[in-house]
Amino acid sequence: MTLATTALRLFAGAALIASTAAMAQDAPAPTRIRGEIAAVDANTITVKRRGSGDMVKMALKSDVNVGAVKNIDLAAIKKDAFIGTATETGADGKLTALEVVVFPEAARGTGEGHYAWDLMPGSMMTNANVDMVASGVRGRVLTLSYKGGSQEVTVPENAPVVTFAPAMRADLIVGKKVFVVATGSSASYTATRIVVEKDGVAPPM
Repeated sequence: MTLATTALRLFAGAALIASTAAMAQDAPAPTRIRGEIAAVDANTITVKRRGSGDMVKMALKSDVNVGAVKNIDLAAIKKDAFIGTATETGADGKLTALEVVVFPEAARGTGEGHYAWDLMPGSMMTNANVDMVASGVRGRVLTLSYKGGSQEVTVPENAPVVTFAPAMRADLIVGKKVFVVATGSSASYTATRIVVEKDGVAPPM
């Protein structure tokens, strides 16, 4: 399986659901769980949730999508790339990147738009095309466009910039940090997509 195919399978559904949830209030939204693997076996995974420390146990199907990310240089963000970036809004109304994911070309258009995200209170997610890259006082400034709008985002030098890397179920090891997209209710979650820490790189999204 190619990296592009892995990336597309891993995030296409998750990002698309996230972007459409705000537009379809009656559609069930996925749950995003960030934390550290506390236990894992053939059928379940338990994650110690970041921040609250509560344990979340989820069913783990044999066909669950598992992937990872790897660091890339900020300079790798080029004009016409398709990216996803979680941002915080400053007092001046300007957006600053908390992290950036550079999508492979095969995943262009995944989750396109600008919508609420839950990385931190008030954060937003923008999945968009890079129209212009410029240098700014606080970092690299990206002009992004998506269907229906555009945004300008400053990416600080210390913001994580990653792209996708392959991973497998064997990489789901106790102690590794994960980003999990799950369906169902808190009483019966099922993990559908997992991004796992690999080679020391934890999922920043």
